[in-house]
Amino acid sequence: MSDVPVTEAQNRRELLLSTSPHLHSRWTTKQIMWFVVLALLPCVISAVLYFGLYQLLVIATAVLFAVGTEAVIQYLMKKPIAVSDGSAVITGLLLGLIVPPNFSLAFTALGSIFAISVGKMLFGGLGYNIFNPALVGRAFLQAAFPVAITTWTMPQFAVDSISKATPLAALKFDGVSTAMGPLFFGNVGGSLGETSAIAVLLGGVFLLVTGIANWRIPAAMVVGVIVFGGALWLIDSNYPNPIFHLFAGSFLFGAVFMATDYVSSPITGLGMWIYGLGISLILVLIRVFGGLPEGVMYSILFMNAFVPLINRYTRPRIFGEVKS
Repeated sequence: MSDVPVTEAQNRRELLLSTSPHLHSRWTTKQIMWFVVLALLPCVISAVLYFGLYQLLVIATAVLFAVGTEAVIQYLMKKPIAVSDGSAVITGLLLGLIVPPNFSLAFTALGSIFAISVGKMLFGGLGYNIFNPALVGRAFLQAAFPVAITTWTMPQFAVDSISKATPLAALKFDGVSTAMGPLFFGNVGGSLGETSAIAVLLGGVFLLVTGIANWRIPAAMVVGVIVFGGALWLIDSNYPNPIFHLFAGSFLFGAVFMATDYVSSPITGLGMWIYGLGISLILVLIRVFGGLPEGVMYSILFMNAFVPLINRYTRPRIFGEVKS
């Protein structure tokens, strides 16, 4: 044994106790929010490219009123104004990208106010909302202004620039299928941020590479659409094929930017798979058998409600815990 004396500091054993979280990301919450904003820029560029500069006004209005509403509510509640964290910017940006081209600025402002006040702040603010706030705002607009929210304008490069149906509506109601090329690049009718698959995928790859988004939820949704949509297509070839399900409508946008929302999605690996598969099942059922051609918004909001239960029943057992 060594004859070197042990000092009091070396002999002391310390047990540090702290509250969760015990696992930390390399990114702060603020950094994550602004990275998501950066990932959404390809969709913004695509919207302007295909539908014109007016779309910048729609998106800017959504962001401005989202940020303003949050700041006002925090001021009235005598809480620190934390709009610089970027969460309100994301809500406004997402809402602006899921409305039709040339949408009313007044309606857009109302949607943002509702998204922040009811979808977010009513539950306690960032980290407490049960539902995705942007989708709450979109659901409000769907209920309040059903005609305006379903009036679609064809891209400015199209030969016919009058309002027409989206690819999903054209297939469901007219039996007309859209080629994959326009779906991939975005030269089709639809919401501002959903038409271009390549723009969404660029943002999605960025989020996955940086570790901002968890790959399990988008993967589960893709698997679910292929399995559920493919099964129905094999039964009846008049139903949309699974590839069309993937690239048409807002599936990709919802899978990358909506369903992966940290607050309103599960925190366990198994829970993410259940959540993603559930979204795809409901989505396929709505698209095939429902009265609406699209169902991404409703399927995500529906599964948001089950996230607490999913987290409860998929949490790993604590070491040493006795299962009752």
